Amino acid sequence: MRLLKLYLFPLCFLLMSITAFCTDDLSATLKKVLQKNIIAKAEWALTQPPVTITTEHCERSAGGVHDFFSEGDYWWPNPDNPNGPYIQKDGLSNPNNFTAHRKAMVRFSQVIGYLTSAYMITKNNQYVKHAFVHLNAWFSDESTYMNPSLLYAQAIKGKATGRSIGIIDMIQMMEVAQSLRVLEKMTVGHEAEIKKIKEWFSSYLQWVTTHPYGIEEREAKNNHGTCWVMQVAVFAKLTNNQILLEECKSKFKNILFPNQMDANGSFPLEMKRTKPYVYSLFNLDAMTTICQVLSTKASNLWDYTLPDGRNIQQAITFMYPFVANKSAWTYPEDVMYWNDWPVAQPFLLFGYQAYQNKNWLKTWKKLEHFPETEEVIRNLPVRNPLIWIE
Repeated sequence: MRLLKLYLFPLCFLLMSITAFCTDDLSATLKKVLQKNIIAKAEWALTQPPVTITTEHCERSAGGVHDFFSEGDYWWPNPDNPNGPYIQKDGLSNPNNFTAHRKAMVRFSQVIGYLTSAYMITKNNQYVKHAFVHLNAWFSDESTYMNPSLLYAQAIKGKATGRSIGIIDMIQMMEVAQSLRVLEKMTVGHEAEIKKIKEWFSSYLQWVTTHPYGIEEREAKNNHGTCWVMQVAVFAKLTNNQILLEECKSKFKNILFPNQMDANGSFPLEMKRTKPYVYSLFNLDAMTTICQVLSTKASNLWDYTLPDGRNIQQAITFMYPFVANKSAWTYPEDVMYWNDWPVAQPFLLFGYQAYQNKNWLKTWKKLEHFPETEEVIRNLPVRNPLIWIE
C-alpha cells in the first residue's frame, strides 16, 4: 500500500500540473485573441452611466418600479380581435413588445464583463472602480435597485402578468455573478459591497427555488430546464450554496442530460422548434456551461457517461460540423436570424479545455467574438470567456 501511494502521489501531481498548464495556456490564448477588443469595449464601458430597470417602466406591467418586466417574444395582437389577448407565432419575435428591462440587463452584463476582463489583462483599478458603480446601482442603491425575483417576466397581454418561462431572462445576470467571483479573488477594498450583492443573489436563489414559477421552470423538459440549472449553478457558486450546487449536479446527471440528448448527440426537443439551429446551439452552450461551472476534481461532469454510453462530448461532436460548415446543416433552417449564426459559441471553448480538441479551438478563433445583433447577444449569455476560464 505504501509503495502504491508513492507511485500515485507523483501521478496526481503530474495530472494537476497538466490541468493548470492547459488552463494557463488557454487564458493566454484568449488574451491574445481578444485583448484589443476587450480593452476597446472596456474603455466604452468606462463612459457609461448605470441604466437599471427603474429607468423605464411599462404601463402594462403589473409590478412596481423595482420589478423586472418583459413580454413574451413570440406573442402578437390577434388580427381578428386587435384589442383582445395576444396570440402566439412561435419563432417570430414581436418588435413592439416591451424589452427595455431585458436590454438594460444585457447592457449591465456587458459592462461588467468587459470591465472585469480588462482588469484581468491590465490590473488597472479604474475598471474595478467603475464596475462597482454599476453593481451598486443594480443591487444596493435604494432608488435604482432591482427586486430579486422575476414575477413579471415574459408576460402576455390579456393572458398572464408573468410566467415561469420568464425566468430564462435571468441568464443575463450570469456574467455579472461570475465577474463578481473574479473581482472578489483579485481585488481588495470592496468586501462590504460584495457581501451585500451576494445577499441579493441569495435572496433570488431562495425565490427561484421555492416560488411556483421557479419550480415549474425547473421541471421544464427543454432548454428552459437547462437554463434554470445553469443560472442556479452560477449563482450558487457565487454564494457558496453547496446544497444547490449538489442539486444542480444531480439534475444534470439524472434529468437534463439523459432526457434531452438523443443517441446521436442531438437535442430532439430543440430540433422540433421553428429555429432548430439556434436552439440546438443555445442548449449545447448551456449544457457545457453547466459542466464548466460545476465540474471539480472529485466530480467531473465532462467525464460523466450514461450507462448507454452517452456523454456531453457526443453532443459537441454532433453539433461541431454544422458550426465549422453551416452549409452541412441538413435540417430545416431557422425562421428568423438564420444568417446571424453561428458566432464564437462557448461550447467550442469549454469543450476544447475539457477534451483538447484543437479543431474546436481553431474554429472558435475564426468566428465572431463580439456580435452586434441584439437577438444573438441575448442568446449568448457567455460573452466574455476570459472570466470563465479557471
